[in-house]
Amino acid sequence: MSLVRAKKHLGQHFLTDKNIAAKIVDSLRPEGRYTQVLEVGPGMGILSDFLLQKTEYETYLIDIDTESYLFLQKKYPQLGQRLINADFLELDFASLFNGPMAVIGNFPYNISSQILFKVLDNRQQVTEVVGMFQKEVAERCTAKAGSKEYGILSVFLQAYYKVEYLFTVKAGVFNPPPKVLSAVIRLMRNEVEQLPCDEKLFWQVVKAGFNQRRKTLRNALSALINKEAMTDEVQLDLRAERLTVQDFVALTNKIAASR
Repeated sequence: MSLVRAKKHLGQHFLTDKNIAAKIVDSLRPEGRYTQVLEVGPGMGILSDFLLQKTEYETYLIDIDTESYLFLQKKYPQLGQRLINADFLELDFASLFNGPMAVIGNFPYNISSQILFKVLDNRQQVTEVVGMFQKEVAERCTAKAGSKEYGILSVFLQAYYKVEYLFTVKAGVFNPPPKVLSAVIRLMRNEVEQLPCDEKLFWQVVKAGFNQRRKTLRNALSALINKEAMTDEVQLDLRAERLTVQDFVALTNKIAASR
């Protein structure tokens, strides 16, 4: 089979190190919590080779690249309908997967944040994620309150998942090599079915706070708060990066109560 060309517009950097591929796949922790795994952007199947050896779950592959799809069709004829030529960002999880599942991949760096927000949109089904990201994005996902990397993605992911930085990956194990370091992280769904606050307002508060992160929350959230009712609220004198997930939940409840 002829090899697949890496396409810059799709952000493709194919992993070539089988030891790292095996390590990524072995980072999944199904333990009976799910029986279906979706690999995003399998390329030429270096992760897929290891995923398909596992018997505790059924592996699905999705790739927007038709060249990759045709290559994988020949490589894994046994997959049939479990090989999907489509855009992950447009995927309807509920129609394809019955119950909880996991997502894994060497994710395209140009849409990594969009991939994570897609996961968040489907958090009731996506029990676990193991993925390769640009190191900078991985650090944002795992950042704690008070650090400069801490932001919108940190808060939303950590509200619903336990987020772990697993290991760093050098550029030389990819073809073509990216101009940045990479890192693998794991997201494990926590016990929070729903946050103890108005979730829609929570998302608005977090986004507004970080969209003007140099301002205090009193100024950044001016369109959302009742200023007269919240003159003594000390959290509003802080910047968004100082608040933990629990702090944002508490602040959201105070804003809702003051309206």
